[in-house]
Amino acid sequence: MKDVPKIFSGTVEVDETYLGGQWKNKRRSVRDQGSKRRRGTTKQPVFGILCWDSTVLAEVVDDVGADTLQPLISKKVTAGSIICSDTGKAYTGIASRGYIHRLVNHCEKQYSDRKGNHINGLEGFWGYLKRKLVSKGGIRHERLPLYLGEYVWRYNHRNENDNVKVKCIIKLLEHEV
Repeated sequence: MKDVPKIFSGTVEVDETYLGGQWKNKRRSVRDQGSKRRRGTTKQPVFGILCWDSTVLAEVVDDVGADTLQPLISKKVTAGSIICSDTGKAYTGIASRGYIHRLVNHCEKQYSDRKGNHINGLEGFWGYLKRKLVSKGGIRHERLPLYLGEYVWRYNHRNENDNVKVKCIIKLLEHEV
């Protein structure tokens, strides 16, 4: 995606989610294995970064461990930026990498700290993404990155009129050729 900034700066939100069908819609062979949440789930983890200018980046990841997410953050976010995240273990130690780290503890029903730091923008994007994917009636696992790219682009250009969007798409296509 060439119209998403290569590096984010300022105040950014980071979060992860899992994409996949509802438990009741899984094949019987999968349901017979038992319910798993977080690590060990059959759903696909996706990691996202949202800059407070409402630009989002999301990508499919293999897992949501610190070994995977922290290098992504270091590669995509300028050192010295403020990073807002939940209290997930993957974000422990992010301040030692040169960031100002603000935490929101969802377990204690905290959705914003006293200074106004939150991850509500990225949570809103996850809701948007999941609503759009549900409307497709299910997609193939190998095509998830394509759909993810499409909805990141749509979200980042949601405030533009259709003429501007068409011109942007044409410009992107011209650079691909």
